[in-house]
Amino acid sequence: MPFTNKTVFITGASRGIGKAIALKLATAGANIVIAAKSTEENPKLGGTIFSAAAEVEAAGGKALAVQVDIRQEDQIIAAVEKTVQTFGGIDILINNASAIQLTGTEQTETKRFDLMHSVNVRGTFLVTKHCIPLLKKSSNAHILTLSPPINIEPRWLGPHVAYTISKYNMSMMAIGWAQELQPFRIASNALWPKTTIDTAAVRNILGGEMLAKMSRTPQILADAAFYILSKSAATCTGNTFIDEAVFAAEGITDLSAYSVVPGANLYPDLFI
Repeated sequence: MPFTNKTVFITGASRGIGKAIALKLATAGANIVIAAKSTEENPKLGGTIFSAAAEVEAAGGKALAVQVDIRQEDQIIAAVEKTVQTFGGIDILINNASAIQLTGTEQTETKRFDLMHSVNVRGTFLVTKHCIPLLKKSSNAHILTLSPPINIEPRWLGPHVAYTISKYNMSMMAIGWAQELQPFRIASNALWPKTTIDTAAVRNILGGEMLAKMSRTPQILADAAFYILSKSAATCTGNTFIDEAVFAAEGITDLSAYSVVPGANLYPDLFI
């Protein structure tokens, strides 16, 4: 049980990728902090911090459900303090919470631009800032940010400038933290999928049921995260990982079990 008594703080963990990572690490003995907004279930989204916490405990982990809007610094501070009171510290931070809107410049409302940058950039920065003092005390501290490799090809910038630059900002922070926190042996990496992942965003915003059937399950990122977080923080840092490459490094090439529909043609994710 490599994560026994390790405490993992996960933003946006009430559903989707964040919850999948929470459950994976819970089965390995981790304490999981479900730091997300949802306290009442939205039928289109599914899941709350409480339902996710119940699943974590059923999987064998200990859970703390904390309502946090990462746009609000006081809520971040309160969540970190409650984590310390409950589990004594933080060993791993997963920056998963993110907002998305794939629209051109004229079609992107100011409030949506502000939302993406408040959550993806400012929120990720502030959560990390307030977790660092605790990560410094861990024997193998990791920060893992769900963001893509920085690919400045115009085809990734032109269609949705606002979203793209917000996600690239997350990746630049991940790379920057690897350098900044190296003296403290705190690892910082980014992780991104090669193909689309069956999430609420895919079903409700991007492509609906049709795209979901051409996707992989969130479990692939959970398993990839497990491999990354199992590494030594002193040596595994400063990477922008693609999930398939993580598996290849482990000698795993058959990823068919992760397809939502067995044998389906998979749809490439953004920025790849």
